[in-house]
Amino acid sequence: MYVHVNGTRLYFDVEGAGLVPDGPAMRAKPTLILLHGGPGADHSIFKPAFSALSDVVQIVYLDHRGCGRSSDGERDSWNLAQWGDDVKGLCDALGIEKPIIYGASFGGFVAQAYATRHPGHAAKLILTSTAAKIDFPAIYAAFERIGGPQARAIAQAYWSSPSSESRAAYFKYCLPLYRARPADTPDAPSRMIARSDVALWFNGPANEQGRMDFRAGLARVTRPVLVLAGDRDPIMPMAFSETLVECLPDGLVRFERFPDCGHGVVPDEPERAFRLIREFILAE
Repeated sequence: MYVHVNGTRLYFDVEGAGLVPDGPAMRAKPTLILLHGGPGADHSIFKPAFSALSDVVQIVYLDHRGCGRSSDGERDSWNLAQWGDDVKGLCDALGIEKPIIYGASFGGFVAQAYATRHPGHAAKLILTSTAAKIDFPAIYAAFERIGGPQARAIAQAYWSSPSSESRAAYFKYCLPLYRARPADTPDAPSRMIARSDVALWFNGPANEQGRMDFRAGLARVTRPVLVLAGDRDPIMPMAFSETLVECLPDGLVRFERFPDCGHGVVPDEPERAFRLIREFILAE
C-alpha cells in the first residue's frame, strides 16, 4: 500500500487488526511501526519474524523514502531529519496515535530523529543495535576482533570512503559477520530490494552518518525506551548502546544486553528478544 507523506509516496504494509473483539466490546491494540536498517534495505528484513507480535500489536511495516518500494523524493531529502519527519507524517496520514516505534540499526537513527524532533508523539521507543553517535575506529576494531585483519581492512575501505566497489567486497566478506549464528532464513537477502545509491549518499565519516549526533538531543525524550544490543555486533558495538543509554533521561530506559549475539539480536536470539519486546509493549 502507498501513502503520500511530505511530498513523497511511501510504501507501507499492515499486519493485524487495530480493533479486536473482546467480550462485549472492541479492544484497541497499540500500533508498532517497524523502521528498517540500511539505508538501502527495506521492510522485508522484519518478515516473517515480527509476526510473532501480531497478537498484541497492529504492525506497520515502512520502507523509508529512497528505500525499497517507496519513491525517492529529492536526493537532498535523504537525511535523518526528513526520514524522522516522515514517521510523524505517516502517523498523521494514517491516523495513528501514540505509536510504539521500533528502530533497528539505521532505523534506530531514524527513530532518534523522530523522537527528538517530535518529543512525546510516540508511546514508547525500542532501539536495537543502533547508536547516537558513530565511532568509526571502534567499528574497524570490532570487525578485526570478530573477523580478523582482512575483515577490518575491508570494513575500513568501505566505511571510510563508500563506493560501489568497496560495498560489494563489504557485502561479501563483512556482512556474514553481523550474525553470531548461521541464518535460518537464507532467502531473506534475495527478497530485499537493496539500494546502494542511498547508502553511498548517507554512509561514511564525510556524509551524514559521520556528522549525526543525537547525544544531547536524547535528553528531550519523554517516553519509555527499551534498548537491545548484542555483544558480538561488529557494526554497532555494545559501547554505542551504552553511550545511548547514558544520554537518555534517568528512569525512562531499560537496557538489555545479549551475550554472544550479533547485529539486530532478533536473528540470533529471537525467543528472548521477542519476550522482552512483548513485556515492554504490555507494560503500563
